[in-house]
Amino acid sequence: MSQEPPITPLNRKLARNAFFLLTSQVALSALSLILTAVLGRWLGVMEFGVYYLLASLSALVYVFVDWGQSAYLTRESACRRTDCGQLLGGALVYRIAVALMAALVTAALVKVVGYDGRTEFLIVLAVVCGLPLALSQAYGYVFRGRDRMDLDAAVNITGKALTVAVTVPALYLGGGLLTVVLLQAAGGVGALVLATFMSASIRVRAQRPERGILRELASNGTPIAVVFVAMAVQPFIDAVVLAKLAPVEVVGWYGAARTIMGVLIAPAPIVGTAVLPALSRVSASVKDLRLALHGTSRLMVGLGVLAAIGTLQFADAAVGLVYGRGDFDPAIAVLKTFAPVLPLLFVDILFANAIIAVRNTKKIAIVKALSVAVATGLSVVLIPLCQSRLNNGGIGLVLAFGLTEIMMLTGLLCLLPRGTVGPYVLLAFLRAIVAGGSTMVIFWVLPSVTPWLAIPACVAVFLALAYATGLILRTDLARIVESIEGTFRGLGLDSRDRTKAGTCRLDRSPVATDVDLD
Repeated sequence: MSQEPPITPLNRKLARNAFFLLTSQVALSALSLILTAVLGRWLGVMEFGVYYLLASLSALVYVFVDWGQSAYLTRESACRRTDCGQLLGGALVYRIAVALMAALVTAALVKVVGYDGRTEFLIVLAVVCGLPLALSQAYGYVFRGRDRMDLDAAVNITGKALTVAVTVPALYLGGGLLTVVLLQAAGGVGALVLATFMSASIRVRAQRPERGILRELASNGTPIAVVFVAMAVQPFIDAVVLAKLAPVEVVGWYGAARTIMGVLIAPAPIVGTAVLPALSRVSASVKDLRLALHGTSRLMVGLGVLAAIGTLQFADAAVGLVYGRGDFDPAIAVLKTFAPVLPLLFVDILFANAIIAVRNTKKIAIVKALSVAVATGLSVVLIPLCQSRLNNGGIGLVLAFGLTEIMMLTGLLCLLPRGTVGPYVLLAFLRAIVAGGSTMVIFWVLPSVTPWLAIPACVAVFLALAYATGLILRTDLARIVESIEGTFRGLGLDSRDRTKAGTCRLDRSPVATDVDLD
């Protein structure tokens, strides 16, 4: 039998931070769904397709603006308390300068691609209007380094809530896509103002940065940025290729499906981010890294399969709830085609974090770049094929993505240290498939009921079958209980639990599950 990692109590700060990270993700996902639903219903399929293109390109641009600061600034703020003001000031200056340059480069790029004048203007405007939110995020990274995930969550939720609060009434009053793009800045400005006040409350103020700080952010953030850029390029290329090879309404269908898939995928990066510190501490030992990956791989496979069967069972309900029946119905087929890819994607995210822990970041970027190139080539073939035969080119894009995820998984397995991944991963997949397949058979036999009852029942049945097949163990349940208890204890932390200035101590125990910044 495979050895299970020993159970260790979660640190109070880790539990508290994880709680606020999850709360923020849930709130942001809910607000995003609300905004997307309103945009889809009021803009229509064609304008929503243009909006999806704007959002994809803007997100890509801001990967370059961020340049790895989401990880680097958090780490350095935790260890260099006295330099927080300089780091924050440098990050703000860097982001303003790069964002303005990116707007000019974007304008030239979209002109070369051949978009019409209106689309060119909206794309550049979307990049400019995203700057206030990007500035507020720099504050959020410092908050994370100071173990104040609550402040980071408050800033993020406030920004999104303000965007929804001003955009929805504007659409009801007759606003169009231009209004939607302009009002993205309103939420960002609100988040930036709140972040500024909150930073003062913890005695962190942005200072005029020295040139050395700017050089540090640019050079030391590069390895992390390379990975993020490689990950962010694919959605942009997908949107552009689909827009060129299929009618604009197909882009709208695909964009609608991707929005819902983003919610389903959300647990994977949360778990990956949470496990990264533990993986980093044991990265020098293949045995300890294998043990750390053992339990987490079962969790990731289980979550991926649960998301897949939920998508297959309830894709029509999700699309109908968010976008209404009619224009967006073809998005259901896109969602169902995406479902089998989810378990692979969840495991890929876990293995990618493990490779980052063992410091093979550049190699991940190479593998991801190759997968993007292969996916683009497959898309050029599969999109027209699916468009002609199924009248939905988005399905071809999903098929191309799924095939390259298999390639990505193979590449990640090759990059992990030899002996890290064993038969336990395959066994986890087999157990999850048995639990998932049995769940689908049970719901196929049972009479149809409202999704509000069927969805929680589906989750409960899958969890019971996962426990019966050994995918979920008794030790996992003990960890969940400890996590809940730790979270509630963590919520009681007060100002006396502050991190001591200038220290950054790591627990070197092979079974440690957190970074202690006491």
